Amino acid sequence: MWVLTPAAFPGKLLSVLSLPLSSLWRSLVLLFCWLRATFWLPGIKRTKKQLVPREPDKTKEEEEDPPLSTTPTSVNYHFTRQCNYKCGFCFHTAKTSFVLPLEEAKRGLLLLKEAGMEKINFSGGEPFIHDRGEYLGKLVKFCKAELQLPSVSIVSNGSLIREKWFQNYGEYLDILAISCDSFDEQVNVLIGRGQGKKNHVENLQKLRTWCGNYRVAFKINSVINRFNVEEDMTEQIKALNPVRWKVFQCLLIEGENTGEDALREAERFVISDEEFERFLERHKEVSCLVPESNQKMKDSYLILDEYMRFLNCRKGRKDPSKSILDVGVEEAIKFSGFDEKMFLKRGGKYTWSKADLKLDW
Repeated sequence: MWVLTPAAFPGKLLSVLSLPLSSLWRSLVLLFCWLRATFWLPGIKRTKKQLVPREPDKTKEEEEDPPLSTTPTSVNYHFTRQCNYKCGFCFHTAKTSFVLPLEEAKRGLLLLKEAGMEKINFSGGEPFIHDRGEYLGKLVKFCKAELQLPSVSIVSNGSLIREKWFQNYGEYLDILAISCDSFDEQVNVLIGRGQGKKNHVENLQKLRTWCGNYRVAFKINSVINRFNVEEDMTEQIKALNPVRWKVFQCLLIEGENTGEDALREAERFVISDEEFERFLERHKEVSCLVPESNQKMKDSYLILDEYMRFLNCRKGRKDPSKSILDVGVEEAIKFSGFDEKMFLKRGGKYTWSKADLKLDW
């Protein structure tokens, strides 16, 4: 096309000059438009094509490593995968029995504090199952008394907690979150939160009393699933009066509760976004309710596994980083998949120190 254009131009010019004067002006305008389309516009397109590869003025490092928050403000440390319950939707299952030696766990927690950690949440598995809660108690005391973290919390099913633990370690704990998915004991059994003759709901009441006696903020976590999605928990939650009622939508994680290598088959527990929204609407009068859909939950938590590796859930599974004990926090957190904006959007940072909660004990 570009070779024929110079040859076409004289012909165009001669055809215009041979026209009567009355048509000359209109023809010159048309000739100008032809010239513009032939020479100028393709030049613009070609220039744009040439510039496209150079538009992102970024270094190679920036392209390979998107900016991530390097401050582990709030960390969830799943130091054990073992549990005495068999919840069908569990997304952190007993794939290993490993637990770090106490001093190594303390070293990792110190690294996190030096990197900016303000809140540590101990979870599992069931965190009270290892060494009858003594290992957990020593970590709780270390984080509050020595590291002086503003907030130390635990998520537990509550079945293994004894009052003596509160007597020894309650002063160092800010928040105790107890998992309770239903106030119907038969539903709890169907879900997998059953343990012989022990009544999960009755135990919850006892733990609520102990938290008040030993000045620990009481919280409830519920996973909304196929078996409890139609339940109305309004009156029971109001009576227990937790500082927060965290309500999660049942989430599938490849290799944990779905897939060939998973220890659970959680597909039968899954509910739709619309069903989750209807549950929230039914409980809109509960002022302490904090909802977390799958979208909010998946990438907005910094999760450490039993080896102190950050777990990246962005691809629907838990891909581990290298351990912070081997490479440090700053290097490991690059691979965490952590979405700090979603963390803040879901209210991940709140009044989490019991000294600031000003509770009426």
